[in-house]
Amino acid sequence: MSAILVILFIAVLWTLAYRRAAAPAWVIAGGVGLIILSLFHALPSIVLLILWIVFIAAAVLLYPSGIRLERVSRPLLDTFRRILPRVSATEQEALDAGSVWWDGDLFSGNPDWNKLLAVPRPRLSDDERVFIDGPVEELCRMLDDWRITHELYDLPQQAWQFIRDRGFLGMIIPKAYGGMGFSALAHSEVIMKLTTRCGTGAVSVMVPNSLGPAELLLHYGTEEQKNHYLPRLARGLEMPCFALTGPEAGSDAGSIPDIGVVCHGEFNGAEVLGIRLNWEKRYITLGPVATLLGLAFKLRDPDHLLGDDEDIGITLALIPVDTPGISIGRRHFPLNAVFQNGPNWGHNVFIPLDWVIGGQERAGQGWTMLMNCLAAGRSISLPANSVGVAKLAARTTGAYARVRVQFNLPVGRFEGVEEALARIGGNTYMMDAARIMTAGAVDLGEKPSVISAIVKYHLTERGRQVINDAMDVHGGKGICMGPKNYLARPYQATPIAITVEGANILTRTMMIFGQGAIRGHPYVLREIAATRESDDDTALHDFDRVLFEHVSFTLSNAARALFFGFSGGRGSSVPGAPETQPYYRQLTRASAAFALATDVSMMVLGGALKRREKLSARLGDILSQLYLCSAALKRYEDQGRSHADLPLLEWSLQDALARIQAAFDGVFANFPNRPLAWLMRGLMFPLGRAFHGPSDRLGHEVAQLLIEPSAVRDRLTAGMYLPPDGTEPLAELETALRAVLAAEPVEAKLRAAHKAETISGHSLREMADDAAAKDIITKEENETLQTAYALRRQVIMVDDFPPDFGSAEMAAKKEEDGQDSAARRSA
Repeated sequence: MSAILVILFIAVLWTLAYRRAAAPAWVIAGGVGLIILSLFHALPSIVLLILWIVFIAAAVLLYPSGIRLERVSRPLLDTFRRILPRVSATEQEALDAGSVWWDGDLFSGNPDWNKLLAVPRPRLSDDERVFIDGPVEELCRMLDDWRITHELYDLPQQAWQFIRDRGFLGMIIPKAYGGMGFSALAHSEVIMKLTTRCGTGAVSVMVPNSLGPAELLLHYGTEEQKNHYLPRLARGLEMPCFALTGPEAGSDAGSIPDIGVVCHGEFNGAEVLGIRLNWEKRYITLGPVATLLGLAFKLRDPDHLLGDDEDIGITLALIPVDTPGISIGRRHFPLNAVFQNGPNWGHNVFIPLDWVIGGQERAGQGWTMLMNCLAAGRSISLPANSVGVAKLAARTTGAYARVRVQFNLPVGRFEGVEEALARIGGNTYMMDAARIMTAGAVDLGEKPSVISAIVKYHLTERGRQVINDAMDVHGGKGICMGPKNYLARPYQATPIAITVEGANILTRTMMIFGQGAIRGHPYVLREIAATRESDDDTALHDFDRVLFEHVSFTLSNAARALFFGFSGGRGSSVPGAPETQPYYRQLTRASAAFALATDVSMMVLGGALKRREKLSARLGDILSQLYLCSAALKRYEDQGRSHADLPLLEWSLQDALARIQAAFDGVFANFPNRPLAWLMRGLMFPLGRAFHGPSDRLGHEVAQLLIEPSAVRDRLTAGMYLPPDGTEPLAELETALRAVLAAEPVEAKLRAAHKAETISGHSLREMADDAAAKDIITKEENETLQTAYALRRQVIMVDDFPPDFGSAEMAAKKEEDGQDSAARRSA
């Protein structure tokens, strides 16, 4: 009886924790439980006495009252104020930017999966579909990537004109201003498709529709600025660029040294109030061909012409590039990619004050403006670019692995190659799912700042893995440059996506969890707000309320993590089909463990967590994988639960869960408080490691989906450009794949006959001729074999060039062509 009562007492306390009970419920339940234990003498007297003393002290201190306020909450409030890290103005603006979406649910420890699945599936409008199937397809046909990157060093003039004339530069600009008014999903689809054809074309269209003058004008511009510039941008009469990064301010863009000083000066023959600017920028995409420069700088007002403040802050302005004092037009070559990119600088450039985006009232608000716009733009452009590369790699590598034969076997049948193909397929599936779900969130009005960092980092990194695997499978075919090589330029340019819009190392170690832990956590931001409340009484009451809600939240996640650790996630209410419900349960379990690990880390390390970048990066990895898994599951549901796609879904989920396990292991192994590290491991994984990577069998299934034509393969690579011209390398590869599949039964017959020594010959063609002569195969079968052999050889051949290729004469010729191209652009 005593044992049963003790177990019941513990079970009641666990239930209270699980249900996030408030302090009064704990006091009542604890008191009743101790009375029962005392009446039945369920525990030794000394133990009961200690429990009563602890209970009374806790009840007095924790029950909502003036005692709790003064004896518990006030000292903790003072401690919080002392240990909270100092946040700079630019850091605070970054924290305040954007919105919290599904990441908030993942931080809660109890994500509402039904809420996610109820989000409408993102869809293209009829106009958007017509544009993608028409002008985008036509632009792709214009782009010859080898000629662009090796001969012209630029898009051809007809492509530039087509981009201007057909509205590519105004996709995000509303129709009221002459733009296309496209959704974020349509923007993403256009960039993805162009990427599968030509990276230079994709970037040239991507940048004006991402973080740049149009986006900033739409949200912050004055009516006069909108009415003047947006129609011109939409029609391509202005080519925009945006200059933020400089030699001294890269990842730490908030520390830009470029200065504007408020002063009077002459403009159009009259003296006006304006800004005298000096700056130096680099890495500015479209800079060499821009007509309109968006500029970020720090504004100072030493003469107080605008007000009392001398340091106004980061400010944004729109400046025509022909303004006196501006130097622009020179080019960078980022890893020899030829999209227009270059430096610019200005010396004593005077501009009127009304060139500030948003006018005088927006002076000093530039960083907030940038952070809010970046949350949307970073969600779309680079993720779409990375998915485009992944889809190109998936379709071509699967086909090549079936066409290319070694040791009388398609290389795609080798288990080592299957590993690479499985990674390509699984990563592409999850990347595309995250791209679509995130674009859909933007279309719902979200500005998902943390999620934008997640998809920027993880989709570019997974894209790097995919292109590396694709190059490994292609072997010599992949490393020889030339018109036939469809992978070399994407491979060469991969580090660019890793570097820009927030370097990936910084994004992982500082932004995802550093920003997410404050924005996405249900209580931390409110606690910080309470510590900054100027009225002490209000601060104390607000802090007390939020603090004890937070305590209840932490206890609940500890109880849930332990329960799910033993049950394997069972006991949580999840949606989905039988094949996906186990994954929802495991993700719910991981979310509860993540929420607990977050609270313990912030409690123990406080402001020092900001400096423990490796630890916060691992916590960010867990959050990121939870988001990517959410996207993959939603994709499966949105596409009608196609069982044929199940290997791709399961591989991607199991791979992500294994990454979650590795991140948790890294947190436990490196947590500075060792007893707490052991306690966390015991609570979250009481039965040992829970998540393991995909099996070889599952990897084999995924690889098989890539190496033959199917609806699954088409869905995986949907939206990429497939050239209709049969002489194009991609078209040749698709034709060869079909021919090789048709010839495989005949090849098997030949090899069997050769093994039986009924035919002779060294090569397959010789064996086929002998078999046809002996009527072992028909004439039609021989023709099928010969066609497959010719097409296979055509595909596996690489480009070769004359002996003077790359010589000084050739270089001079290319320089002359480049100068001609520059002259045409200028004209």
